[in-house]
Amino acid sequence: MAKEKYVYFFGGGKAEGRADMKEFLGGKGANLAEMTNLGIPVPPGFTIGATVCDIYYKQGEQYPEGLREEVADHLDRLEKLMKKKLGDPANPLLVSVRSGAAISMPGMMDTVLNLGTNDETVKGLEKMTGERFAWDAYRRFIQMFGNVVMGIDGEEFEHVLDAQKKSRGVELDTELSADDLREIVKNYKVLYKKKTGEDFPQDPLLQLWKSIDAVFGSWNNDRAIKYRAINEIRGLLGTAVNVQTMVFGNAGDDSGTGVCFSRDPSTGEKVFYGEYLMNAQGEDVVAGIRTPESLDDMSRELPEIYKQLVDIKDKLEQHYKDMQDMEFTIEKGTLYMLQTRTGKRTAQSAVTIAVSMEKEGLIDKKKAVNRVAPAQLDQLLHPMIDPKEKVDVIAKGLPASPGAAVGEIVFTAQMAEEEAARGKNVILVRLETSPEDIGGMNVAKGILTARGGMTSHAAVVARGMGKCCVAGCSGVRIKNDSECEIGDAAFKAGDYISLNGTTGEVIRGQVKLVEPEPTGDFATLMGWADEMRTINVRTNADTPADAENARKLGAEGIGLCRTEHMFFEGDRIDAVREMILSEDEAGRRKALAKLLPMQQSDFEGIFKAMDGLPVTIRLLDPPLHEFLPHKDEEIRELSETMGVPFDKLVQKVESLKEFNPMLGHRGCRLGITYPEIYEMQVEAIVAAAVAMQKAGVKVLPEIMIPLIGTVEELRILEELTRRIAEKVIKEQNEKIEYMVGTMIEIPRAALVADKIAEVAEFFSFGTNDLTQMTFGYSRDDAGVFLPEYVAKGILEKDPFQALDQEGVGQLVDLGIKRGRQSRKNLKVGICGEHGGEPSSVMFCHKVGMNYVSCSPFRVPIARLAAAQAALAD
Repeated sequence: MAKEKYVYFFGGGKAEGRADMKEFLGGKGANLAEMTNLGIPVPPGFTIGATVCDIYYKQGEQYPEGLREEVADHLDRLEKLMKKKLGDPANPLLVSVRSGAAISMPGMMDTVLNLGTNDETVKGLEKMTGERFAWDAYRRFIQMFGNVVMGIDGEEFEHVLDAQKKSRGVELDTELSADDLREIVKNYKVLYKKKTGEDFPQDPLLQLWKSIDAVFGSWNNDRAIKYRAINEIRGLLGTAVNVQTMVFGNAGDDSGTGVCFSRDPSTGEKVFYGEYLMNAQGEDVVAGIRTPESLDDMSRELPEIYKQLVDIKDKLEQHYKDMQDMEFTIEKGTLYMLQTRTGKRTAQSAVTIAVSMEKEGLIDKKKAVNRVAPAQLDQLLHPMIDPKEKVDVIAKGLPASPGAAVGEIVFTAQMAEEEAARGKNVILVRLETSPEDIGGMNVAKGILTARGGMTSHAAVVARGMGKCCVAGCSGVRIKNDSECEIGDAAFKAGDYISLNGTTGEVIRGQVKLVEPEPTGDFATLMGWADEMRTINVRTNADTPADAENARKLGAEGIGLCRTEHMFFEGDRIDAVREMILSEDEAGRRKALAKLLPMQQSDFEGIFKAMDGLPVTIRLLDPPLHEFLPHKDEEIRELSETMGVPFDKLVQKVESLKEFNPMLGHRGCRLGITYPEIYEMQVEAIVAAAVAMQKAGVKVLPEIMIPLIGTVEELRILEELTRRIAEKVIKEQNEKIEYMVGTMIEIPRAALVADKIAEVAEFFSFGTNDLTQMTFGYSRDDAGVFLPEYVAKGILEKDPFQALDQEGVGQLVDLGIKRGRQSRKNLKVGICGEHGGEPSSVMFCHKVGMNYVSCSPFRVPIARLAAAQAALAD
């Protein structure tokens, strides 16, 4: 049996790996191999596969047998290729050790640079590169190794560095001499020993293995775990480890480092976009510690390097057929590529790039539709600052991630999480963000940083999250964790500011936000999606305004109109309460007579808005006590309005209270005990349909009876519905086509769906309630423990956000199959909020539903998800 291969080499124009080996080599390792095979200049090295990370954790942080020997063989191969040796005092090889999972997780795991530097090799470096460079490389290595590998707070090293700069009267690291750097290295070693109890390791192999340990260990650090949870990244083996020859962007004024994108990641425009710093190393651009220059500057200052970079960018985009995010280093005038990956982008950019690449012939329409994540579209539908609003701009930074945000200032990630948990909208204001801030960035409405460029940590992460971000705003001066200055104004934690991530403006106070109207490339992409999908998309809407809005966003009808929402409008609630508090049927009918014209008017508005499209109207569902006041002062006020004694009202309110309303007197049970309620509603629906049809509107009403558990319940209420409908139709002498169906939201209904379908003409799965009853979780209370269930892996996702396909999904699938045994042409849809969640939409397609229904702003998400489901077939 062949021995398993754990390590793959790249260099010398050939690589053992390929781009399609991301699961094993990680995104970074697979793409380094692919670039090598494409003839692109990549510093040679080797990748330890993610399988090792999986084994490392399963075996209690032990490596698989033979790994150390395999790494030694590949190191020997690298040394021969580079004609240098790790630890050789005369001709030292220095390497970087970097993480790289199959899915990009920028900044979440660890990196060590300049590995192989020690008291002897620094002398060899001095001869090769000069004294100052050699000692700068050594001090950087000790600082990074001490922080990343040994867990020493990075601030401790910064204090030593700052003290040396202060003593020399200089501001920049680059102003320190070689002797200054020697002194810093000496003091760093003292700090290292004080913090770890041991001398800084001089053996390069020990340095290498400790660094490999640290990178594998970082797979399960807090920030990486939180990042994977936020981005729902699951099922990966772990991280790979890339050991790569160092190239130095800080080797003088003819050296530099940078980050670039083959297209603008914010807008999708086809422009070469990026930043670089001369005489800088690795993390300096991304960390945002110095303000970088743009590629436009490079085209003037380094025209030959710029042309090389453009050629490589074009080659990589043509090869991968997607927008690329690249890192590069220039060492002594020679260009090297350190990484390429699919670039993270905003929703606007994703749509623009997909449509542009189809027009350029790079990809076809199917690939374009699959290229945009449905959930991303949510960003496109988020608010923007009202163009009519007069704003007080107090500072301007870089427009790092578009959109707008309004909130109270917080200065730490922890503060952001605490205030957001209290229901507040917050703006996270930082000097610069770091990977440790991921939790606060996730809950913040927007992010503002004083330092950093368009490719800083804050910018990259915010774009991936769809968060509004203004970066590198020099007008921000943070004093402490509770105060700052922005422009000329002083602010405290809790003060309001607004951000315009599209222009980079910071605005005093709260501004009005408006909903955008997506057009252009968005409309093109959605048109392609509509051509490909086979399942219809409706909306949940209770008002004509919601219906019109949803129709603009592509809704093909209403899948759920909740009639009870209309009862809370204006003075209607008085008539509803009068009906509930009546002593007998006659009293109830008298009150319902007042509600009838109001309900009819509502339905007329909805039918008009949905002219030519089906409208499913659910008859009254919630228990009656929800319409009554519960506080003494509110009951007293109602007592005076209705002329009913206070004590009598209190007694009535108490009598209607239920221990568990979900399982109580609601839905079809109300219709059976108080049929006059459903009679009024059916009359209002059909009368509205008749009136609108006479006015030239095409009406397609579908009357839905909620909470059915037995076919007998449905039979009684279906007969009531048809009796009232036919009475209205006969009186009005107008023919109306209508359907009567039911919601399947009780597990028993799914199990006896064959019997229910003998009466119902359509099913609509109410998966919110079906999830509650299948799991035995209350939607109102589950928030207390569900996050912990997801964090501990008890549940993969919150089942109220994404349909539980394994359990609840079985009931849905069974209900559809049994229903269609009895009625082959049974129309089936879903009207729970799962109807707008991409993975749930794909499930609905798979089980053969006719449509999904969701809230208006999720309609485009459902349309795109439905197209991707059809393409997956």
